Amino acid sequence: MPGTEHPRHSLDELIQAPVRFSIMATLSGVGEAEFSFVRDTVQVSDSNLSKQVTILENAGYVRVRKGYVGKRPRTWLSLTPVGRETFSSQLATLQEIAQQAAAAAD
Repeated sequence: MPGTEHPRHSLDELIQAPVRFSIMATLSGVGEAEFSFVRDTVQVSDSNLSKQVTILENAGYVRVRKGYVGKRPRTWLSLTPVGRETFSSQLATLQEIAQQAAAAAD
């Protein structure tokens, strides 16, 4: 539609990065996940996951909780309410872009 802003302007550029998007997607399906589960699911190294989680945590999208299981340190990750809302909005915008493209092709 001429004069209407393209939905891509609503996308959150921070979570467009493939690894960060994958982390958010993984966490969107659970209440909380252990660091190693997210690492294995997203298929990244510990250091890469740690770096990306720090970016998401600083943005207020991910909560990091540290603790112990027995004597072994563990880290759990979860989406904050803002992170969950942002990810849902991102998905809705991507769907809108795809639907517009499909409608234009018809």
